[in-house]
This record gives sequence, structure tokens and C-alpha cells, in this order.
Amino acid sequence: MLTSERKALIRRVLEEEGRLVAKPFSQRLGVSEDTIRRDLRELARDGVLQRVHGGALPASPALADFPTRARAGSAAKRALGRAAARLIKPGQIVFIDGGTTNVQLARHLPRELKARIVTHSPTIAVELAGHSGIEVQLIGGRLFSHSVVAVGAEAAEAISRIRVDSFFLGATGLHVELGVTTGDAEEAAIKRLIARQAAETILLATRDKIGAASPYAILPLGEIATLVTEAGVPDDMLGPFRAAGVTILTS
Repeated sequence: MLTSERKALIRRVLEEEGRLVAKPFSQRLGVSEDTIRRDLRELARDGVLQRVHGGALPASPALADFPTRARAGSAAKRALGRAAARLIKPGQIVFIDGGTTNVQLARHLPRELKARIVTHSPTIAVELAGHSGIEVQLIGGRLFSHSVVAVGAEAAEAISRIRVDSFFLGATGLHVELGVTTGDAEEAAIKRLIARQAAETILLATRDKIGAASPYAILPLGEIATLVTEAGVPDDMLGPFRAAGVTILTS
């Protein structure tokens, strides 16, 4: 079998089964495990998959740039934003993470809502600038352009002085074994810090992020209180998260 044929098969297995284990796959094809691991390394460099111990998982499609992500799956993101907005109650102090789905959350907050929104995303802050009932606290720092959020020591110091009722987290991957992941180490660290400052963490994730993985861990499943995702996601995909104690809210 040619290298291109093996790689095409690897892609198909990941799409159909959601994971690939290198050793049995190499035995199935009659090639060495080293050959398969080399294929996985090359596909990982191309952004096709995420390597994990013993094999690979699908790479999250949410690693594209911000404008591309903003155009993708807009109807689903609007539905998630609308559903998540109902979770914010008057008088609460809430931290809204950056990301294209959380922009929809900001857009769907009721006009009569009176609350304080903390964010390190200029995009979220601008969305809320005209909302008369919401006090916006914008965290500064070095701008991470992929997600359009502030990161770095300045942002971390400001976040460490804040306590919030809820953190609406954005991520690029959600996996039963690996938990919540994203594509940048520094951004992952900032997200972990925000979660530590929150009474609860609520994750917004479109269907394509469920079962996918990115290189950097944010939180284990046990630290997620609620998952807001799309209606129609098969129960066999959501069942393991419910078993881990995560409340599932569909849009």
C-alpha cells in the first residue's frame, strides 16, 4: 500500500471511528508500527489529526483563523449562544471567554439584563458596549490574535483578583479521556486561571469539537459543570460526558 493510500485510510478511520490505535492498525495493514507512527506525525504536522499516546484522535477544525471560524457553522453558533444566554441571571458577575461562539452568547443577552460581564476579549466587549444594563470589565494584556483575547502576565494578574459566578469557556476540543483542549499553551493557562476564579465553568461546544482534540489541556471533564451543545448530537457521543457528571444543555 502506498503512503498516500495509508494516509487516506487513516483519515477515514478517524472520521468513522473517532480514534486510531497504531499497533492494531499496523497489524491490519501488514506494515511496521514505526511506519504508521511516521504517517501520524506527518498528518499531525498537516493539522489533520492530534497524536496521543498509542495513536491519534481527530484534530479540531476550530484551529482555523478567527474570520474563518466566524463564518463557519454560524447557525449552530447562534443557537448555542441563545441557549447559553438564558443561563445568565440578573445581578451575576460572569466571565465570557473569547471565540466566535461566545460572540453569539454576547449578542443574545436580553436587553433588560442587568449584570457585570468580565472578559479578556475586545470582540466580546465591543458586542456589549451598547447594552445599557451590563457593566463591562475588560481585561488587558498582550493580544493573542487567533482568538482575539488578552494573554500574558498582565492579564493573569488582573484575572487573579476577580471572582465570578460563572465562566463561559470556549475551546477547540472536548474528549472523554483528554478533557477540554485548545491549540495554544499560553491561552490554555489563562483559561485554567479563569476557571479557578469561577464558581462554575460552562463550556460551549459545537458538535465538531466533541471527540476532537488539540495539543494543550485546559481542564479535565470533572471541572466542567455544564456543556452547551447542538441539538441532535447522538446520545452515544454525549453519554460518557453525562456519566462523568457533566450537565448537558442542547440548543
